[in-house]
Amino acid sequence: MKLYYSPGACSLSPHIALLEAGIPHETVKVDLKAKKLADGGDFLKVNPKGQVPVLVLDDGEQLTEGPVIVQAIADKAADKKLAPPCGSIERYHLQEWLNFLTSELHKNFSPLFQPALSDDAKGFFRDRLLGKFKYVDEKLAGKDYLMGTFSVADGYLYVMLRWADGMKLDLSALKNIAAYKARMAARPKVQEALKSEGLA
Repeated sequence: MKLYYSPGACSLSPHIALLEAGIPHETVKVDLKAKKLADGGDFLKVNPKGQVPVLVLDDGEQLTEGPVIVQAIADKAADKKLAPPCGSIERYHLQEWLNFLTSELHKNFSPLFQPALSDDAKGFFRDRLLGKFKYVDEKLAGKDYLMGTFSVADGYLYVMLRWADGMKLDLSALKNIAAYKARMAARPKVQEALKSEGLA
């Protein structure tokens, strides 16, 4: 397998999933601003959407959306139990989390990366994000991970928490999230992914 990534981007989530799954893979770094690969190649020829992650499967098939990619990784290493079995109610709950993370957290961060947006507009999205993180904090009460045990959704949430740090969102009042973040950061495969991307 081959993962196209940009350091610290949402592609960190499938990078963590690949390492947790123990699946042999190569990584290809992408300059998202220039849409160039490390060797100078045109990334838009890989993914016309111009976004990471892209996962190229062993048969040459490509997947381009993070929530789908992490489920594909989990299914390739079913013995690692990174996702509940397909068709189970637990799998649908995992998909609920992945959908929430992509639509309610990830997409609400997007405006904060736009230099042209006013501080007032960014303040609106910061407030929205705080509300979404409060919801997550409540759901983590009494649990180590989103699904109780570690799943591919946790790598995604961890990336969103790193973005919150980068955007100086104050989540210090959310004690369940603080404990969760420390737990995630301590996972050896999370550390391995961070080091591999030059983030540790």
